[in-house]
Amino acid sequence: MKTTPDPDTRLLIFGGSGFVGRALCRQLVAAGYARITVPTRHRAHAKALSVLPGVTVLETRPLDDDTLQALVAGADVVVNLIAILQGSEAAFEATHVRWPRRLVQACEAAGGRRLVHVSALGVAEDAPSRYLRSKARGEAVIRASGLDWRLLRPSVIFGAEDRFLNLFAELQQVLPVLPLAGATAQFQPVWVEDVAAALRQLIERPEAAGQVFEAAGPQVLSLRELVQLAGQLLSRPRPIVPLPHALAWLQALLLECMPGEPMMSRDNLASMRVPNVASGLLPGLAELDLRPRSVAGVLEARPRAQSLDDWRRDSHP
Repeated sequence: MKTTPDPDTRLLIFGGSGFVGRALCRQLVAAGYARITVPTRHRAHAKALSVLPGVTVLETRPLDDDTLQALVAGADVVVNLIAILQGSEAAFEATHVRWPRRLVQACEAAGGRRLVHVSALGVAEDAPSRYLRSKARGEAVIRASGLDWRLLRPSVIFGAEDRFLNLFAELQQVLPVLPLAGATAQFQPVWVEDVAAALRQLIERPEAAGQVFEAAGPQVLSLRELVQLAGQLLSRPRPIVPLPHALAWLQALLLECMPGEPMMSRDNLASMRVPNVASGLLPGLAELDLRPRSVAGVLEARPRAQSLDDWRRDSHP
């Protein structure tokens, strides 16, 4: 059942300055929403949102309990997009479990708010990675609440500004051969615009209350196939050399030791042991009246890029 957006709905989007958040804000503004607040620790990170009519970027650092409760009290719908892919056990616990718990408590203190939360495919308390286990615990906190909650579990999300296809495209710009860990891992990549459209439906639809939805694209692809598609972004695909598990583990360990956020970690490898594909046991994008686009379909609809900057600039719908 499709609904008509209410422009007076007050939306509070945590993580709104990120990859998915920017796509969501663009779609919400295009749909007529005019009261969107995006808290951020660094206003400079949300420059792209500042020009959108109806979006208020609010620098809030640190976000103590009183500030959080005041923000939530001024909203009708709260959307949580905050997540990390790398980190220690403590970092995953803080981001994926304690943060949702604080959101639930703030929503309950405000008398109940609609809470839309993004999780991930493959979450389970006994999953092989810290990432997936912490995501499962965060889900449990939300599902145990008495709130009007809705959960979305996407597969790996791709788009012009992602950290997935772009990473492998960049590597193929500089490396003659690409050694690849987890080459046979299975994914069902979903376009960021389809994820944003699904989130908008979860924000609007009353019948979505208390449900978990899976967001996956129309194709199941191996990591090797996805890396090959990334190389085609610039017409520079490189030969791929799949790494055996021992070498993949060693490569991930070495990358973890490098400065900055690693391109790959041992926890990422562990996550890839679980197929990142829809179970088919839960409602998906079709139940939200959405027809997802494939990676190849999105790439074919864009002009051939001469550089990654071209791809990023030309790929907003």
